[in-house]
Amino acid sequence: MRIRVTNDRPWDIDTDVLALPITTDVSPDDSLPELDRRLGGVLADYRAMRELDGKAWRSALVRGTEMGADWVIGMGVGAAGDCGRVTIGRLGGALLRRLVGLPVNRLAIYLPAGLGEEGIDRAGLVELVVRGAVEGSADPYAIYREGVEGDLPPQLEELTIALRDTDTSPLETAAERGMIIGQGTNRARRLAQRASNDVSPDVLADEASAIAQEHRLELTVLGPEEAAALGMGMFTAVGRGSDNPSRFIGLRSGKTGQTDSQGRLLAMVGKGVTFDSGGISIKPADRMEEMKMDKTGACTVLAAIDTIARLAPGLPIMAVAPAVENMPGPHSTRPGDVVRALNGKVVEVNNTDAEGRLILGDALTWAERQGATHLVDVATLTGAVERALGKAVTGGFGAPQEWWDEVSAAGARQGERYWQMPLIDEYRADMESWYADFQNSSGAEGSLVKSGLFLREFVTRPWVHLDIAGTAYLRKNTPWAARGATGVSHATLVELALAGM
Repeated sequence: MRIRVTNDRPWDIDTDVLALPITTDVSPDDSLPELDRRLGGVLADYRAMRELDGKAWRSALVRGTEMGADWVIGMGVGAAGDCGRVTIGRLGGALLRRLVGLPVNRLAIYLPAGLGEEGIDRAGLVELVVRGAVEGSADPYAIYREGVEGDLPPQLEELTIALRDTDTSPLETAAERGMIIGQGTNRARRLAQRASNDVSPDVLADEASAIAQEHRLELTVLGPEEAAALGMGMFTAVGRGSDNPSRFIGLRSGKTGQTDSQGRLLAMVGKGVTFDSGGISIKPADRMEEMKMDKTGACTVLAAIDTIARLAPGLPIMAVAPAVENMPGPHSTRPGDVVRALNGKVVEVNNTDAEGRLILGDALTWAERQGATHLVDVATLTGAVERALGKAVTGGFGAPQEWWDEVSAAGARQGERYWQMPLIDEYRADMESWYADFQNSSGAEGSLVKSGLFLREFVTRPWVHLDIAGTAYLRKNTPWAARGATGVSHATLVELALAGM
């Protein structure tokens, strides 16, 4: 897809469809009245009928007249000054979703003056809109379906972003950045969405190998015996019941000892449970098919290091993806088994369905031993986070506070929402064990907080945990995205890493 940024008058742009954000208030942009005049006043008529009154995601498609565009689509976005980064990012996706099934090859999006809340500059507008459009063009749930072309968004040959009275040269870089981040998000979505009989731990290792070869990254892949020899007792405990052997995956950009401009070696750690039956502590049958999504954290960090390598080749960074399949079997870990973690702590596994924290604990320790100075782990870890925050906000933990603030600020710049949960030390007593240093689970009360407390046992450096169990997957379509994997947190990780350029 070609991306253009222009300051041409919107009616002069030669395109199939010209898209206009419609606000609930009157825009100060003097181009819009002229556009409406050329359309015979149809936008004003639609507003008067409350058919196109600026309410978010209400839209109308009309024939273009006296202009270069064959068609014009108006898309409501709310009040102009209240359009935050979440809304701006969704605008691009909503436009592509509105055009599902239509024969559109070229789309132009006009960004009128006054659009966007205070603090969003023109470059930010362009990057977010382009990223949203690229993500909106994907339908990850259609991977295995044939003959669905008429149900898919158009695969654009050209996307034009138009703004008036501005120098477009620096905005072209922002548009390119938005396109590359959006493509990376879609890569994470496709990989996460693939079925468990299609993606085993070996397949995740193959994906990492392809990324390593493309960008000349250092690759580490450990099998169960190698991981056990290193002392990864928690990681090796989880995959014992499966015929698909576990794979501990590490990718690294930059030389040993090298750090970024902020003195960091950031490690992105992603939970890679390619299918989670719960093991011996087996899950209910209802919605167990969704447990193919339990690898989303690993898919996210693999896609993120690929995106970062495209945008900032050679930037020192790590991606760590412990990949397992959690199945019941004759060799499965049993409730009550005791294992020793890589950092030497002893854990009683009283719930084999609390497996994600086990593999992440060893992965965090391993990342620190490889020189990581700052860590972010991404995981579909608990059902509790979805019950608490729903599907629009990712919950998380972090210490020290400055590092959490930095991570959440990176997310805010990319229009991704995070909510910090407290680490209540007195809950740690509920995790005590008769036989080990602590248990991996201790009941429903405060379970979300206890998941964070467990992971904290395996870090000694600045660390943030992002629980994407609620936000990683949509069960129904939205105006801006197809149902299925969302790719959440990919853009945050990329934004965070690029701060070290």
